[in-house]
Amino acid sequence: MALCQGKSNRKPTGGRLVSSRGKRKFEISREKQFTKVGKQTLKQYRGAGGILKVGMLTAEFANVVDKKTNTVKKAKIITVKANPADPNYVQRNILNRGAKISTDLGEAIVTSRPGQDGAINAVLVD
Repeated sequence: MALCQGKSNRKPTGGRLVSSRGKRKFEISREKQFTKVGKQTLKQYRGAGGILKVGMLTAEFANVVDKKTNTVKKAKIITVKANPADPNYVQRNILNRGAKISTDLGEAIVTSRPGQDGAINAVLVD
C-alpha cells in the first residue's frame, strides 16, 4: 500500500469525503528507511524536479561538535542510549534527530536528519 500525502478522506465536519479520483504519483511518499548503527551505506532517491537526495541506511561515524573547545571531530558510534521519538528505536539501534548516542568521545545528541541529509551531526552532552 502506498503512503499518500494527498487530501484527507474526511471533511472538516468529520463526514466522509468521496474522492473523484485516485492517488497521483506526486502525492505518494516513499517508504520509511530507518538509519541504523553499522558499516556506512547510502541510498540515492529521486526527488521532485529530478533532484537527487541521499539517505543514510547505516552509519558508523558521526561528526561530533565539542562546544567547550569549539571543534568538530569524527567519532565512532557505539550504540543508541535514548530516543525521545520512540523507546523501541533504542532496542533496534535506530538513529534519528534527537537521539542520544554513545560515541568514543562521550554521549552526544544527533542534530541532523540522517535519512534526509546523508550524514550524522551531533553535539556532545556536558
